Amino acid sequence: MLFLCLHFSAKLQHTESKLERMPDFCRYHATRMLILSMPSPTASLDVLKLFVIPVGGGIPAGVLLAKAKGLAWPVTTLLYLLSDLLLAVVFEPILRLLALICNKVAWLTRFNALLKEATARNVAYVAGNGAGPLALIMIAFGVDPMTGRASALAAGHGFVAGWAFAIAGDMIYFGVIALTTLRLNSYIHDPNTTVWIVLAAMLLVPMLVRRIKERRLNGRF
Repeated sequence: MLFLCLHFSAKLQHTESKLERMPDFCRYHATRMLILSMPSPTASLDVLKLFVIPVGGGIPAGVLLAKAKGLAWPVTTLLYLLSDLLLAVVFEPILRLLALICNKVAWLTRFNALLKEATARNVAYVAGNGAGPLALIMIAFGVDPMTGRASALAAGHGFVAGWAFAIAGDMIYFGVIALTTLRLNSYIHDPNTTVWIVLAAMLLVPMLVRRIKERRLNGRF
């Protein structure tokens, strides 16, 4: 919540000088309107709970809920960034532990090899065979931030750099889904229908892109 505190602190400092120049009556009403315009902690927490759903599944509902609660788009974006930071704190120890255990247990080693092979195929469709910063960002954008972080770890990047690439890609993904959701809902005017349509697109579009790339690689498209 540090980002939200900094955002609101800057907002208060910006308006403080204006309030000092106002008459007492106007200052009272301006202060009251400023306080009422700030989102409640409960609304922010409700949106954050949706954003922590893995693989971006809560983005459409979270964006629409934030709009309904009156949250400004910078606050909504900071909430999603906070969910990514929470993911980094939770997932990093698990990733390190799995890497340690898989090297010592035979069947886990085989399972890990199969998982790496499947992940490598998915990554190849998104970013080719590259492992540079742009490729890692595209992996997080096209697959998910956890895969992006795992790919960054395999490329030798540490905690800060690896998660920076993963979060950068995931924030781009958030922007695309958020804008799509808001634009679609402006035409449909039904949040439930909008959420289901966007979720279906999030599932089907990557599969369609993968199928097209497979046909192109096989020379059949």
